[in-house]
Amino acid sequence: MKGFSFTNHELHSIDNRDNLKAFLADKDVNLQEILVYNQYKTELRQLQIELLKLQNWILKHRKRVVVVFEGRDAAGKGGAIRRFARYLNPRSMRLVALNKPNDIERGQWYFRRHVKVLPNPGEIVFFDRSWYNRAVIEPVMGFCSQDEYQEFIRQVPEFEHMLFENGVDIIKFWFSITKEEQNKRFESRRKDPLKQWKLSPVDKKAQSMWHEVTHYKEEMFSRTHTSYAPWIIIKTNDKKQARLESIRYVLSRFEYDGKEQARTVIYPDPNVVQRFHRSMLRH
Repeated sequence: MKGFSFTNHELHSIDNRDNLKAFLADKDVNLQEILVYNQYKTELRQLQIELLKLQNWILKHRKRVVVVFEGRDAAGKGGAIRRFARYLNPRSMRLVALNKPNDIERGQWYFRRHVKVLPNPGEIVFFDRSWYNRAVIEPVMGFCSQDEYQEFIRQVPEFEHMLFENGVDIIKFWFSITKEEQNKRFESRRKDPLKQWKLSPVDKKAQSMWHEVTHYKEEMFSRTHTSYAPWIIIKTNDKKQARLESIRYVLSRFEYDGKEQARTVIYPDPNVVQRFHRSMLRH
């Protein structure tokens, strides 16, 4: 939104809605944009209140919840996680964003370092990328062998089924972005000194290796989408919408205390949030 300010004289002259509209029009302010943004902030606040209710329920009933955020670079995973976590109690919530494996970890079972950071009873853990690095990023970038990839892709359903049988609720998000929108966001990062830290060597190859990522992503969906750990695809060209709808999906998964008193919609828009189906071709 375009920035603007009020003078003291203007503040005193704005005494009704029509005067305010006239003032904003004179300043060339897009009033509709402001209204949409305010609506987004209002809905986000109400959903964050619901997340606190959910967290209290998870703690009370000693549930263990994993929320995995996967997707192409610049799809909005980090921004969504921040909106999820902003008001949650850090004593029963964690964010996991693992670095690349060290020499010792590379010699261990691939899932071991992820097992160590799974939720304790009463805890929700958000994974900013997860074990699924080996499903897409690593084979595309040559960070693992084909034998390692095939072993991983065979073991994932079994690994997640063991977690499920042990009482862990698994939510797997794929944040879906178009190639054009991804490029726009990369350009924004390059130009903004506050965002340049987000650029990485992998980002620089993302556009040129778009089709390779698509191939491995589709393989991941078809081979690791299960009834107990389904892939949930979120359209993220509109980042604000993606944040709201991904929160709604998580809320919709649980019958937590006070859910019926929610002051906003807590079920996701099916035009934005969809389960993977094997006939689908996604971004």
